This record gives sequence, C-alpha cells and structure tokens, in this order.
Amino acid sequence: MRKDKYANRKYIVYGFFVFVGIIFLIRIFYLQLYSDEYAFAAENNTLRNVVIYPPRGLVYDRKGKLIVYNEAVFDLMIIPGQAKSIDKIAMSNLLQIDTTEYNKRFAKARKYSSRKASIFEKQLSKKKTAFLQEKLFKFPGFFVQARTLRKYPYANAAHLLGFVGEVNQRDLKKDKFYVAGDYIGKSGIEKFYEKSLRGQKGVQKLMVDVYNREKGAFHNGKFDVEAVNGKSLHTGLDIQLQAYGEKLMQNKIGAIVAIEPSTGEIIAMVSSPSYDPNLLVGRVRSKNYTRLLRNPLKPLISRAVISSYPPGSTFKLAQALIAEQEGVLFPSTHYVCHDGFTYKGLHVGCHHHKPSIDLEESIEISCNAYFCNVYRSIIDNPKFSSAEMGFRQWRKYIMNMGFGRKFGIDLPYEGKGNIPTPEYYDKYYHRGHWNAITTISLAIGQGEILETPLQLANQAAFIANEGFYYTPHIVAMVGDSGLRNAKFAEKHYVGIDKKYFRPVINGMERVVENGTAKLAQIDSVIVCGKTGTAQNPHGKNHSVFIAFAPRENPQIAIAVFVENSGYGGTWAAPIASLMIERHLKGHIPQKRKWLEKRMLEGNLIPKNEK
Repeated sequence: MRKDKYANRKYIVYGFFVFVGIIFLIRIFYLQLYSDEYAFAAENNTLRNVVIYPPRGLVYDRKGKLIVYNEAVFDLMIIPGQAKSIDKIAMSNLLQIDTTEYNKRFAKARKYSSRKASIFEKQLSKKKTAFLQEKLFKFPGFFVQARTLRKYPYANAAHLLGFVGEVNQRDLKKDKFYVAGDYIGKSGIEKFYEKSLRGQKGVQKLMVDVYNREKGAFHNGKFDVEAVNGKSLHTGLDIQLQAYGEKLMQNKIGAIVAIEPSTGEIIAMVSSPSYDPNLLVGRVRSKNYTRLLRNPLKPLISRAVISSYPPGSTFKLAQALIAEQEGVLFPSTHYVCHDGFTYKGLHVGCHHHKPSIDLEESIEISCNAYFCNVYRSIIDNPKFSSAEMGFRQWRKYIMNMGFGRKFGIDLPYEGKGNIPTPEYYDKYYHRGHWNAITTISLAIGQGEILETPLQLANQAAFIANEGFYYTPHIVAMVGDSGLRNAKFAEKHYVGIDKKYFRPVINGMERVVENGTAKLAQIDSVIVCGKTGTAQNPHGKNHSVFIAFAPRENPQIAIAVFVENSGYGGTWAAPIASLMIERHLKGHIPQKRKWLEKRMLEGNLIPKNEK
C-alpha cells in the first residue's frame, strides 16, 4: 500500500494548537501571579479595604477626671495604581497645592505601594473633609479615612503624659503592627504603655463603583474585622495638684515630685519650665516641637526623672540611718562643731550654732561638722580592715535606698543619678590612697553624689514608711479590670531596722517646727522635712527640700528642687508645704495666702537664660 504523503500534517496541526494552548496558559499564569493589571480592574473597582483605627485608650487621674481623650480627624488616602489617570491639576487645585508638590507626594505613595493605600494629606479638618467628599467621585484612587488625635482638657503634665507622633523607619522595623503614617507614643506614659493604649486595628471591606463611590459593605460586613479599642489608664496623678504645682514653679527651673508612701503612686510630677501638651498635637506639632527644642530653658526635658543634682543636706538623713544600723551612731551621740569640720588642713564650713549637739539637734540645724564625723565613723569602722571595705558597705546601703540606680518607673528615659564607686576613687587617687577624709564631701551630699528629684521624693517615702518603699509609678491600673501591676505592689526594704527611723523622724519634725524650714509649717498638720542647699559651681546654689506629712499615717512624700535659688528653706520648703496643704486640705487658708502669692510671683530664672 502506498503511504499518504499528507498523513503527518495532522501532527503539525495538533502541535500548533498545543503551542497556542501553552501560550494561553503562560499568559494566564503571568496575569494571576505577576501582573497587577487585571487585579486592579477586578478587585479595586469593586472592593476597598479600609483600615479602622481604634481610639487610643483614655487616661484618668486618681479622682476619675478624664485627662487625655481622642478627637476625630481625617486623612486623605491614595491608592496610586487607581489614581494614575486622574486630572492632577484639578486635584492639586482641590487640595490647594501646586503640581510639583502633588507629584512629590504621588511618587512617595507609589514607592510605598501601587496597590496599598497610604496617606496623601493628613489630619484634615471636618469642614475640609466634608468639602472633599463631595468631589472625590471624580478622582478614582482617593478616599477619606477617619483617625483620632489626642486631646488634653488640662494644659498640664506634659512630661508625664508624653505625646504621640508619626512612626519612623526604626519603629516600622521594630514592630510589624505599624505601617507608614501610623501614630505611636513617643514619650511619657504614651510611649511606656503603647501596646496597651494602641488597641487592635480593624478592616472594613467596602464596595465601590468605577467612579470611586461607595456602594455599601461587602457581603453585609461578613468579612469585616472589628477594631479593638485601646485600654484606658487609671493613674495616681491628681491633675488639680499637678496644675497647682506647675503654677508654683512658673518662672523657676526645677522639679516637684509627690508620692503616696503607702502605694508608691505618683500624685504630682512637675518639671519646670513645662509646656501645654496640646502644642504637640496635629498639624502644628512639628513647628511647635522645633520651637520647644530650641528654647534655651529646655522645656522638653523632664527634670523630675532625668536631671541629676547634688542632694545637699537632705542626704544627711541617709547617713544617720546607715550609721545607726552599723552601730556607730546613737541618738545621744554628741559631736562638737566650731563653725565646721577641720582635719589636718581640710575644712568643711558650717553656720554658727551651739558647739555640742546630739543626733536630733544635728538634723534640726543641719550641722555639716556633725555629719562629717558620722560619715567618717561609718567608713573608718574598726570592724573593716580598710577604708575601701567601709566604703563598700556604705555604698551598699545607699544603693538599697534607691540612689545611683533606676527604679524601673513606668516612664521612659529614667535617670539613675550617681553614687561613686571604689574603682572611681582608685583611678582618681590611686588604689589605697583615699579614705573618709578624701571623700568627706559625700558626707553632706556634695562631691560626686547626684540624685534625681524622683530619688529625693522616694527617700522621703521610705523614711515615712520607716524602712521600705514601693517602686514609684504613674499608672495604678491598666484597663477596667481592677487588676494592678504586681511589680508595683512589692515592698523594697532599704536594710535599716524600723527602730532607727524614730530619732531621724523626730529631727525632721524639729526642722519644720524650729529649724531651717519654719515656712513649711501647716496648722494642725505635723510636717517632717529636711532642707538642703546644693552647691552650684556655675552660679547661685540650688534650693532643696524633702518632706512627708502627716507624721502619723503619712499621705504624701515630696521633694522640691529649685535651681539657682539659694537656701532650701527660702523657696523649696514653702513650695513643698503649699503642695502638702493643698493635697491634705484642698485649699490654702487665708493666713498663708501671702506665702502662696510670693511663691507664685517669684521669678528665679537667670537673666542670661531667658
């Protein structure tokens, strides 16, 4: 049989159709996995995923007053892939920007993603939002999204509350929760409690037509994800006392910290100069932040927890407690003072008073010579083989009291002050060539010792509690469950037996009754305090005062530090007593209005710093 010469042609035809089929398959594969072209045509002309931003948690003071809440604002969002063909000039005119600025913003959004929404213009007013929404159907790829901004009904506690700002690249890398344009706590409790405050984002799937007009929820919201509101914070702060403290510290540089000894809750924390927290909200935030940053008085610094100062004579209380515990000091111990402490050419001056005094008297009149001898007795205690060993034991007590280290307060950027180490003196004097005399300035809270106002207030608290303290903290409770952070309920013992506090507290009571802080007296309230005058090598000395009241069942422990203002009894003590009286009684009686007026009107800022 003769073979058909055209028999093989069918294989060519089959091959052709297979080849065409493979091309179609490759094209379909490409379109589905690599190309955005039909994804936009199908999905984005019917669905829009709108992120629902939850309101941040509210913040309340100790009396239930709302001190931070949220206010609605709106962002104009863009999906660049849908907005490629719109009239740029018309949109620029609508937003009142030039086309160069439009192109810049568009390029930034496209760099982020051509398919995902990002912010084109943020924080629009309600009026402008309403105007835009009437026009946006002409501009596919643009839509409005609701957000919230913080609002502060009281213009106080800026350093404590902190502020919220837009995330940066570091924030985005650190936590995948955020996307460009999101807000995050930048300082204060807004930063520390960010994960509790921020809540959980939701997603709403909306149907839109080809004209960018919303047509309702997709499948009646079946596939929506609800947002979860941020948790509220209930603080120990008394916002009215905080506001009063900020008034007292107007035109002064320094800090006030007031603690409830029985809980460790911070009642007030003033850093002066301060600022209205509303200045760092919304579209004016960047401008105001730059202005505050350039202010020579540095109002952005939280002096209460970051700045460190010499504690001056307030440190004498710690010396007395350590010496009693070590058995080298008793209430009846007398030392002689002839206008100061003198030893082999070294002289530490003191004001004139009767020559021989006991422990309580030494606290009352704040005798430098007495506490130089006390410090020397600790370091040169015969039970230690060297001054270094005595110093290490002294330093151990000091660190147990909370000095020279961070408490772990619920605020970022806490300072730790400074308590010198033996290694520091080994380097400075050479090992074995230093002793109690070469470090004698530590006896009266000078030299290398630095403390934060928070540490000073905590000293008053652990003396009020006769031997222990709770970690100072701002927030008493997160959320409305009633549960409190166990970390802040733990007692920290300072290593001094309770019996040794009585003579020290007696001396502190005498300071206010007859000693260096008579202006701190309050009718019907026993105030126990200690003044300090911290040496300032750059100008006038700093005024320091710590106290607690009432003596029995103390309700407030406080520290006041006023820079460049002289003696502790002149400014710090009166300010502290006014804060105590306002807290305990709710008002300042008429007979003390003269003192209040003097504190309110006092201007202690050096002329060269204004």
